[in-house]
Amino acid sequence: MNAKTPSLRRLRRLSLVGSVAAGTVLLLAGPASAHVSIPGTAEKGGYGTIAIKVPNEKDDASTVKLEVTLDPKHPLSSVMPQPVPGWDVKVEKSKLDKPIQSHGKTITEAVTKVTWSGGKIEPGQFQQFPLSVGQLPTDADELVFKALQTYSDDDVVRWIDPSKPGGHEAEHPAPTLKLVEKTSPDHHDKDAKGDKNSDAKDDKADAGQDEASDSGDKDASDTTARVLGVAGIVVGVAGVAFGIVAGRRRNA
Repeated sequence: MNAKTPSLRRLRRLSLVGSVAAGTVLLLAGPASAHVSIPGTAEKGGYGTIAIKVPNEKDDASTVKLEVTLDPKHPLSSVMPQPVPGWDVKVEKSKLDKPIQSHGKTITEAVTKVTWSGGKIEPGQFQQFPLSVGQLPTDADELVFKALQTYSDDDVVRWIDPSKPGGHEAEHPAPTLKLVEKTSPDHHDKDAKGDKNSDAKDDKADAGQDEASDSGDKDASDTTARVLGVAGIVVGVAGVAFGIVAGRRRNA
């Protein structure tokens, strides 16, 4: 019994150390994965609706303000926020150093900052702030939206760090919208034309089948009518003959 006691104590100590280490890893991994972000992708050169996802990372304070600065390298001609219940929104515009063209119009100023305030994101919750944006650039693979998250204890988290090479995540990465190539319309057009041609062929085939069916029905009805007509004539002749024979017998 005494020889086994030290071994049991060692096992208990190792188990306790392992539990503490695992808990420490979870605590460190939690905040790193919960940050302000823009889920999803958008097509280059188009318009779309994005949602800035803001989780509350603190247990003793609420998020009360969000400031988002748009990428100055790629100004957008249209930026419209969707109303978020309980939150006030302020849109700020600035003059562009270089005007941009959009749908034949020259744009000299664009939205550079959007601020939401007056609301509250409680601990353990998150909120999405939608924006309708466009026209998205065609010469970039991503758009960076730097964000400042203010808490009720006056703490400000600056989500402005650029992405690191090698795929390593920064401590406070800036929300980034990934841009993808626009789907080719020719493919859809070909599919649509193919569907139309197929539908036309199907319609013709159906029409041919209907005509054949109608013709078969007519032939069948004509044959039936002829058989009934012949049968009627035979019955009529038989009746006349029976009448004549019966008359002769009565006379006799």
